[in-house]
Amino acid sequence: MANNAISDAEKNMMKTVEVLTKEFATMRAGRATPSLLEKIMVQYYGTPTPINQLANISAPEARLLVVQPWDKTVLPDLEKAILKSDLGITPASDGNVIRLAIPQLTQERRTELVKVIKKKAEEGRVAVRNIRRDANDTLKSQQKNGEISEDEQRRLQDEVQKLTDKYIKEIDGLLAAKEKEIMTV
Repeated sequence: MANNAISDAEKNMMKTVEVLTKEFATMRAGRATPSLLEKIMVQYYGTPTPINQLANISAPEARLLVVQPWDKTVLPDLEKAILKSDLGITPASDGNVIRLAIPQLTQERRTELVKVIKKKAEEGRVAVRNIRRDANDTLKSQQKNGEISEDEQRRLQDEVQKLTDKYIKEIDGLLAAKEKEIMTV
């Protein structure tokens, strides 16, 4: 029963780190990656559809993304969706493919992005701490109900704390790597 609390806590902490990793991947860091377009939804026959389900997205150069739709009739809708997105990039279409030139980030924009990723990392840390609190509450109630001894509760709480430290360290590592990536000119 008590081990369930530990394994659930670890699973949830792992998920938190995975979500943060995905969030960081979709943030622009000055170089073109197909994941930049992941969040863009396109109206395809009246249904919002992720752009990567309608087109092949590639990065042939460091500052260029090429969006090649499988269905040429969807090209105008793809352009509209990219223009509406918060990327701030104007698509260039030749009737077959859309080219997205990724501009160089200004120092001011880099600083802004670092603030955003620090905020997201802090949200991740808070989520991990909330998971720790929930696990500790579960262990306290199990001890109160006589399911585990007081010594067992303390040992398991130490284990939860070690997990918390591990995942917060992982979040800090992700943050440092992304910050370095953004600040590299």
